[in-house]
Amino acid sequence: MEQKPAVAALVPLRGGSKSIPLKNIKNIAGKPLCLWVLEAACNSKLIDRVYVSTDSDTIAGVVRESLPSVEIISRKADLATDTASTESVMMDFMDRVNFDILITIQATSPMTTAHDLDNAIKFYSSNGYDSLLTAVRIKRFFWTDKSKPVNYNPLNRPMRQHFDGYLMENGAFYITGKDILKKTGCRLGGKIGIYEMPQETGLEIDEPSDWKITENLLIDRKIKYCLDKIRQVKMLAMDVDGVLTDSFVYLTNDGIEMKRFSVRDGHGIGLIREMGIKTAVITKENTEIADFRAAKLKIDYIFKGIENKVEALKAISDKYEISLKNIAYIGDDLNDIEALKAAGFSAAPCDAQHEVKSSVDYICKNPGGCGCVREICEILINNHV
Repeated sequence: MEQKPAVAALVPLRGGSKSIPLKNIKNIAGKPLCLWVLEAACNSKLIDRVYVSTDSDTIAGVVRESLPSVEIISRKADLATDTASTESVMMDFMDRVNFDILITIQATSPMTTAHDLDNAIKFYSSNGYDSLLTAVRIKRFFWTDKSKPVNYNPLNRPMRQHFDGYLMENGAFYITGKDILKKTGCRLGGKIGIYEMPQETGLEIDEPSDWKITENLLIDRKIKYCLDKIRQVKMLAMDVDGVLTDSFVYLTNDGIEMKRFSVRDGHGIGLIREMGIKTAVITKENTEIADFRAAKLKIDYIFKGIENKVEALKAISDKYEISLKNIAYIGDDLNDIEALKAAGFSAAPCDAQHEVKSSVDYICKNPGGCGCVREICEILINNHV
């Protein structure tokens, strides 16, 4: 029986970035940039092992905390300069790790999914390619600096619907056989395949202006994946500390405890109430502060001193005859996980515990007490049927 080729994924994560400092671990759409492609690689059915090559202890720490299964390769200083090529990192990797097929994934292309990776690997293998690049199709006409047309005849200008266009390398990822990498020292060589990806993957995050566009695309994609769940929401339930507040406790000189709430979150709650969506607070704390804020926001139901939040959520469902699939829940800590799993639609602030963020449908781009509830309210408003 023929042995299955060993497939390794490599994500190069250099610490230095002139355009966006520590870009690879800067939060985008709720999580560090590099985690989008690393999670895609870890969720691939055809990739055996996932590696990060980095010169930064900070980056390595973020990866280890979020994805312990990812193996860290410490990159040498001479491979982390502005002039060091991706190929030099790949060659160093080949000297240190055994593989048959290498998938080199760029963190600056966070729209890459596990589906893309698996389909590309199948395409690579079934066609006997030695290497493969990813590309998007563009239907644009190009000219040289000398005013010469590159890809069409102005005297016979094709209509867009009759123009096949051209494939533009988008740099999302590359597949390279070990033999061709060893022979050429290049990511591409031998029989080269091209895997076509969706149009929106053509944008790489190289400049600050790219960041906002990509973040909006990622958020839109997350919402699209759980649109059916969002449209069924009839109640929004939420934790207090770390969700409605920033999770800090402020004390006066007299020992009086204070907490900070977001006015914008409060306005969002008011807007969904006008739509007929009920609201509930479920908190482990048993303080009057939660009572005062809930009364101010006209929260429909408040449950304080709750240790088992999933049981409280089920009690709400039974008592008020609202199915769990019709309840959205926002939580940030470990004691919220079971309730988040039980809710029809689940969300967490971007500064929630990692285990929590791994359990939810949607990670907010805003932290607790700083607009995460308003963000969810706006999603409910914009997608309400």
